Order: sequence, then C-alpha cells, then structure tokens
Amino acid sequence: QVQLVESGGGLVQAGGSLRLSCVCSERSSNGMGWFRQAPGKEREFVAAISWSGGTYYADSVKGRFTISRDNAKNTVYLQMNSLKPEDTAVYHCAAATTPFFAGTSYREVRNYNSWGQGTQVTVSS
Repeated sequence: QVQLVESGGGLVQAGGSLRLSCVCSERSSNGMGWFRQAPGKEREFVAAISWSGGTYYADSVKGRFTISRDNAKNTVYLQMNSLKPEDTAVYHCAAATTPFFAGTSYREVRNYNSWGQGTQVTVSS
C-alpha cells in the first residue's frame, strides 16, 4: 500500500478557495479519490480521478471543486472554490484498488485501500 500525505487545509471565509494536495510515496497507476468527514457524520465521497484522468464528483461539489493529478509528481490535487460552511470537514485522500472505476464504484470507500491522515478544512460564514 502506498503512503499518502495531504496538505493545504485551513480556515477560510465562505466564498473563498483552497487547494489540497496529496503526495503519494510511490508512483501509482490506480485511481485516486478525495473523501471528507464532518464531526458526527459518515465519511462521504467528494471527487475521484482515474489513472487516465477521468473525473467524477459528488453533486454537492460539482462546478465548485476540481480534482487533478500530476503523475510525474505522484500528486493529486483538489481545487476548492466558492467554499461553503457545509464544506467544513476533514478531507482524506485515498488510493483506489484499480486504475479505472466501474459504474459508481468511485463513491465507495471499500474500493480504496490506502488512506491519508486527513487535512482539516474549516469554512466560516
């Protein structure tokens, strides 16, 4: 399993932007995803990207967040714009078990086998 380290979280006002980064310990040819978990809530899917660059988003972030990857740097990014207080959560990067996603498998936690420790994002109103 690869080691994943997230960075880029912080405190921002509503309407602001943040860019999260996730560095992998080794080159991965699998899909990658971002999930988030707010206090008292289950971990939820945010965005995913296949090895070839296909992207998938939760309806709640579509049009505001952009996931991308730089395979040369073993890094995945999550650009978050127009942030809302309901985006407040710990954001986790995850490595999928396959290069591509079948159906809506990108949404399922069980399809990822490596997780980062998370980075806190707090959006104030």
